[in-house]
Amino acid sequence: MKVSEKIQFISNWIKNYVESMPSKAESLVIGVSGGIDSSVSSTLSAMTGLKTIVLSMPIKQKSTQHDLSLKHQEWLIKKFKNVEAHTLSLDKLFESFENSMKKFENDHGMANSRARLRMTTLYQVAAANKGIVVGTGNKVEDFGVGFYTKYGDGGVDISPIADCNKSEVWEMGKELNILKEIIDAAPTDGLWDDGRTDEGQLGLQYSELEEAMNNINSLNREKYEKIRKLNLHKMEPIPVCKIPN
Repeated sequence: MKVSEKIQFISNWIKNYVESMPSKAESLVIGVSGGIDSSVSSTLSAMTGLKTIVLSMPIKQKSTQHDLSLKHQEWLIKKFKNVEAHTLSLDKLFESFENSMKKFENDHGMANSRARLRMTTLYQVAAANKGIVVGTGNKVEDFGVGFYTKYGDGGVDISPIADCNKSEVWEMGKELNILKEIIDAAPTDGLWDDGRTDEGQLGLQYSELEEAMNNINSLNREKYEKIRKLNLHKMEPIPVCKIPN
């Protein structure tokens, strides 16, 4: 499928999903980080013609990351009349949470907590606008290594690019004329004070992860399997204790 056809297919899929809901959603709500995944996903959402609410939710954010988020918001508003953009600073909320957790300090836990605060924010805005939350995870993240520290992707209603490799997302970004600064930026979840990148956290480049996911004989297969094993609990159904009759 050509890139342009893929773009239209996904946008139509989002619209058809909403149309088929028993109680049709009145809006699509999505967090934008200034990264390629959320930029493409929000643009595909806007293309449906449905009311699309994009949220920038900075928490102790690096200015370079936040600036890209704001630039993408501006780009969307100029391009689509159905887009509504908001910047909701969660700094004070997170600081209050952080102070309450002084006895339970843990950097990884705090990074995950940032993602969950954003998720909560997305669902609150969606509830107030009779909307659904649109995810931004791609294929290798959602089904490969379970990298669920995306921009508010602690839980979503639909995932339009979850069947797309990272390379496909970049291709769609170029086809959609997403800002070059965003396409060229190193992917990051923006959840760490040191500004670490996604690939830095994973220990492999996305191209290497995707190759290892699809090739059992890959030189990186062992590394891929190790990351996947650590995160399998996120990708499998929640264990439920079954009481015998």
